[in-house]
Amino acid sequence: MIIITGGAGFIGSYLQAALAKRGLETLIVDWLGSDLKWRNLAAHPPARIVAPEDLDAFLLTNPKVEAVFHMGAISETTARDADLVWRTNVALSHKLWNWCTRNKVRFIYASSAATYGAADKPDLFSDNPARLSTLEPLNLYGWSKHVFDQQVMKMLKQRAPSPPQWAGLKFFNVYGPNEYHKGKMISVVKVKYDEVKAGKPARLFRSDRPDIADGQQSRDFVWVGDVVDVMLWLYDTPTVSGLFNCGSGTARSYLDLAHAVCDAAGMPRQVEFIDMPESLRGQYQSYTQADLTRLRAAGYSKPFTSLEDGIRHYVQDYLATPNPYV
Repeated sequence: MIIITGGAGFIGSYLQAALAKRGLETLIVDWLGSDLKWRNLAAHPPARIVAPEDLDAFLLTNPKVEAVFHMGAISETTARDADLVWRTNVALSHKLWNWCTRNKVRFIYASSAATYGAADKPDLFSDNPARLSTLEPLNLYGWSKHVFDQQVMKMLKQRAPSPPQWAGLKFFNVYGPNEYHKGKMISVVKVKYDEVKAGKPARLFRSDRPDIADGQQSRDFVWVGDVVDVMLWLYDTPTVSGLFNCGSGTARSYLDLAHAVCDAAGMPRQVEFIDMPESLRGQYQSYTQADLTRLRAAGYSKPFTSLEDGIRHYVQDYLATPNPYV
């Protein structure tokens, strides 16, 4: 059995679909809620769903588990309840690490590019663990992910017992199907598609930095299928452990993204700039780009999907269809 925490969510449900296609038995730890989140699992239901508050009791039954993919987290970059974020993003991760260590279960968890904070040069996005102490996340979410990365490295440095395989993946800006329940944390690709399909211009934030032109803020946008491919490769390669960036390796501007969405939707390239909300100022990453050196050195060789190809796939094969789910 494979456990996926957050398995009804965006990345977790895409991973669930991939594992189901392999005929593997999965258990999902998540809430389905009262909205349409269940549709993320409709085509590939797991063997069982356990509510997060029931996870401790389930683990006490000594289930036969091969691997844990820990995708569950509070991922809102504007989250304010620090106690809740700590319990969810740090304490639970540590608990699962310890359980996997005791039971010799492989452990792959979601970290985040938000740990890099205001870094604005390619060489500052190295996932070398030796650089962890230099990172300064801009928000509570990024800090919580950074804390657990540091805890892992501290345990390893102290030669404490660890899972037989472990990997932390610093996800960059992931987009793709099954993200529709994420509210204000939904990808920019989906938001821009909704705008242009409604006959409106794609709206982008004006830059809050004098050295960056409007629309030239750049991020590493990565197709969700590529992210899941990295996780499947780790599952297939149990000898590889480590902290790795998980992005496309290429920074692209928001203007590039808006144009790609317009093109994929068959709409004119119309863009409008609006002021950045006050709540994001000082917490906004104007540049991210995954350094993939360590992931490639570990043996992952598959190419990543270009922004244009990924957006075209997302728009034409999912968003523009009657059933946009995996």
